[in-house]
Amino acid sequence: MMLGGVPAPLSYVPQAYWEARAQRFARQGEGLAAVCSYGMPEFYNKVIDFCQRRALEPWLDVAPGTRVLDVGCGVGRWSRLLAGRGARVTGIDISPTMIEEARRRAEHLGVAQRCRFETQDLADLDAGERFDFVLAVTVLQHILDPIALRAAFRRMVAHLAPGGRMVILEAAPTGTAQHCDTSIFRARKRSEYLDLFLDSGLHLRAITGVDPAPFKYKLLPHLKRLPPRLGVVASTVATALSLPIDACFGRYAANRSWHAVFVLERSNHAY
Repeated sequence: MMLGGVPAPLSYVPQAYWEARAQRFARQGEGLAAVCSYGMPEFYNKVIDFCQRRALEPWLDVAPGTRVLDVGCGVGRWSRLLAGRGARVTGIDISPTMIEEARRRAEHLGVAQRCRFETQDLADLDAGERFDFVLAVTVLQHILDPIALRAAFRRMVAHLAPGGRMVILEAAPTGTAQHCDTSIFRARKRSEYLDLFLDSGLHLRAITGVDPAPFKYKLLPHLKRLPPRLGVVASTVATALSLPIDACFGRYAANRSWHAVFVLERSNHAY
């Protein structure tokens, strides 16, 4: 199976994989190749970032002083955004190089005083406090084992304060999409995430879309059969065709979207 036009590793050891990827890409440009689609053209990853930002924007309006936990923060793109709006952000990631780069970028942007970054595995998450807002962007889709997935989600829930909000963006098609799975990624059906949330004690406030245009994800399973240069051209064309549809209708076409934003809330009376 191919991952972004590049062969996926035969075995997946998360810490080793993400550290190696961070060492290669985290300092390049905006660091998107480290956290978006590995091996794809820069234009492709910039469109992913743009669509994610548009999809998340309604839920990222935080008040100054809001305590935020950014799970799987990567190079800190969401941490910096929220810190710039006055939030007090803790970012965690499994890769030390990602964390080092997140600190460097926060310092460069002038928001380091409102950011704390730590190297932690989500499975053993202990950030030392509860948070008003917990954010996870394309993190759970890389936890392959269902038992590990539930354990990781429980650690996230345990860090959400009463009255808090959790926002999760993941690949979550409404239908089966196993043909796009790789050794590091699972395109779980949306219903699997809804089952995961069911017993969490959190209220599902909303599900919104991200990228309803089908072109990129219809192409993805076929990239392995294309010569590399042709694959780059095909993915660029598919991305260009997708952009206006995703930009205009992404949030509103949740049932047709490949990715989904899940907004969960905890009651003020929960302990």
